[in-house]
Amino acid sequence: MAELTVDLTYGTALYEAAGDVDKRDEIAENADWVLDVFRENPDLQNFINYPAISAREKKETIEKIFDGNVCEEFLNFLYVLIDKGRTMHLAKIIKVYKSLIEKEEGYSYGTVYSVVPLDKKRIEELEQDVSKLMQMNVRLTNETDPKLIGGIKILVEGRIIDASIRKKFDDLESQINLN
Repeated sequence: MAELTVDLTYGTALYEAAGDVDKRDEIAENADWVLDVFRENPDLQNFINYPAISAREKKETIEKIFDGNVCEEFLNFLYVLIDKGRTMHLAKIIKVYKSLIEKEEGYSYGTVYSVVPLDKKRIEELEQDVSKLMQMNVRLTNETDPKLIGGIKILVEGRIIDASIRKKFDDLESQINLN
């Protein structure tokens, strides 16, 4: 539960600060880029998260890599996370931040699960269909789920739309068991 509080607290603070300087979209782009750099360089991420390394050393490294590549406000936010020992929460903080932006823009965030990755066009078609069905603007990300035999499963705001073959088999099995 503490992690949720950290993510929500810092994500909300970043959202409010970004709104104050009218840089919400720029900071979202900066955050995506920084997260990509960390994903591509796990040693850098481990260095930033390692508690025995001083905050000063971490800040100097972050400045060398990101200064000039991200806006000053986001760089300062990274410094705050270093000072508070919260860098390991960055990805979840950014997820909260982006969900607040999407909520303001009237979007709900969801995941479409499929056996194989879906192309961008198919995801957009599903977003339109789910948006109509749920009467809200929906943005979907795609995750593969090897447990699905075929079809898709969509999760939006705690609601599941299950159009998977596995679900059809389960339904058929329960109908057979009832008879």
